[in-house]
Amino acid sequence: MKLLLIAYNEAVDQEMMERLDACGVTGYTKWTRVLGRGATSGPHLLSHVWPKGNNVLAVAVEDEAADAIFQAVDELRQSAGTEGVKAFVLPIERAT
Repeated sequence: MKLLLIAYNEAVDQEMMERLDACGVTGYTKWTRVLGRGATSGPHLLSHVWPKGNNVLAVAVEDEAADAIFQAVDELRQSAGTEGVKAFVLPIERAT
C-alpha cells in the first residue's frame, strides 16, 4: 500500500476532489485551514497579509492506484500555476 500526502491551496479544492473522484478514491482524511509556505506559491498563513490557506489530504491506496492518483494530482499542479499543489507518495508498512 501507498500513502499519498497531498497539500494544496484551498482555492483548488473542488478541482482536487473531482480528480480524486475520477480516480475512484472513496476514502481519505482531510485537514482544512492548514498553514504553510511553498517554494513557488508563497505563504498561505490565513492572515491579513497572507490570506490564503491550504488543505491537506491523506489517501491510502493499493500500489496500483497510487500512480494514477499521483498523475491526476500532478496534472492539477501543472494547470494551477502558482496556486500551490504538492504530492508525496510514502510506503505503508502496516495498516489496521
